[in-house]
Amino acid sequence: MDHSPREPRATLWPTFVLTSLLLAATLVGCAAAQGAGASTGDWTRFGFDAVRSGVSTAPTGITPGNVQSLAQHEQRVSLPGTVDASPIYLHGVVIGGATHDAFFVTTTYGKTLAIDAGNGRILWTFTPSGYGSYAGSYRITTATPVADPSRSAIYAADPDGMIHKLSVADGRVLWSTSVTRLPGREKIASALNLVGRHVIVTTGGYIGDAPPYQGHVAVLDASSGRLLRVWNSLCSDKAGLLDPGKDCAQSDSAIWGRAGAVVEPSSQDIFVATGNAPWNGTTDWGDAVLELSPDASTLLGNYTPTNTDYLNAADLDLGSTSPALLGDGYIAQGGKDGVIRVLDWSKLLGTAPHREDASQTVPTPSGGKLFTALVVWHHGGQTWLFAADNGGTAAWTFAGGRLHPAWNTGSGGTSPVLAGGLLYVYDPGGSGLRVYEPTSGDVLATLPAGRGHWNSPIVIDGRIALPEGNANSHRTSGVLDIWRLP
Repeated sequence: MDHSPREPRATLWPTFVLTSLLLAATLVGCAAAQGAGASTGDWTRFGFDAVRSGVSTAPTGITPGNVQSLAQHEQRVSLPGTVDASPIYLHGVVIGGATHDAFFVTTTYGKTLAIDAGNGRILWTFTPSGYGSYAGSYRITTATPVADPSRSAIYAADPDGMIHKLSVADGRVLWSTSVTRLPGREKIASALNLVGRHVIVTTGGYIGDAPPYQGHVAVLDASSGRLLRVWNSLCSDKAGLLDPGKDCAQSDSAIWGRAGAVVEPSSQDIFVATGNAPWNGTTDWGDAVLELSPDASTLLGNYTPTNTDYLNAADLDLGSTSPALLGDGYIAQGGKDGVIRVLDWSKLLGTAPHREDASQTVPTPSGGKLFTALVVWHHGGQTWLFAADNGGTAAWTFAGGRLHPAWNTGSGGTSPVLAGGLLYVYDPGGSGLRVYEPTSGDVLATLPAGRGHWNSPIVIDGRIALPEGNANSHRTSGVLDIWRLP
């Protein structure tokens, strides 16, 4: 492919740090300008921003000096479902005719709830029409919703392959659109994203990888719900939603990393990583990192490891995490094979297949499988990368195109978040939510929390919200932990 029409994009990568900070500031500023009441900040999606940095630089009021006191100010909110995902948060929005700070969550069987952040009261519940047919079954979603920039609506998924636009005021459905022709095989596992007027959704498969399914990227119009474009990671020469059992002979290639689609702030290009499936470098893109145009119509860059056949045969998905954009044209990609790869993306542009070794590989924190989102923090002139797996949490600095170890602990966790200068990592084994000083790895506090799976916290406005529970337990009840400053 001739990349010359997009030639200016090469100069945008070195400005990635500044652009990311501007994007985060814009999200907070838009919330203040457009919402009801004076907003001190919103947390509108998984990973805080469209690039999924996992970092909020807004003051939280939580400090090394008072974080331990939060253990005495915890509320456990009973939910009509398990939230095996992350909450989102809108400050000072009108719900039911009154102004509330509110968390929004989607349960594994597609119920979406608005919860008063001040007292834990459930303000409204949306229940999808198909709930009774799959509640308690294997058909689940672990997708985190995303808020509209207007702060008047959120977008949420359900196990019937539907995306719903819901009114913040009352949970009323504004539109619903299907993003799969076979919801019994194609699962919406990853968090939803939104850029401009595009809602971005990715699909994968259920536990056991029962065929047929094809991982794909769907782009919806936020205003109308119209399905604008589908890019299929198998049979990518075919546009639109495929009938997995009829339209494509290949199966799998799930796009299931916790962060789903990652959006580069300057170009608004979409980055995804795929799981196990055949790879041929032309139409089949199993175990690959891929860059798509903002409307998901065009493949702009690609990478697959030299051992892609082995990864596929051994069920070691490269795409068990989503890509993390480090800046200056570099990407970190964690995998189920216990490795984090550093990719020099400037060498991986175009449609010609790039099957090669990474610029650098480092082991995951404990050398185990990585299922969590990576956090990229630009601070004090340095770039930091944080990761957690089942057996450890680790930090690196990034310079000269390479990761350099900073610290590593033997305490595992789910997807970390960094907010107000502190790093939060939830241990799903039941040991609690650990709060770290991010540059040293010192543990400042451990807040009590029960067992979980892929759940991860958000931290904003002097509050922490963390769901508990495991989607694979197939429960129709759950818990949201809320800690508040006194």
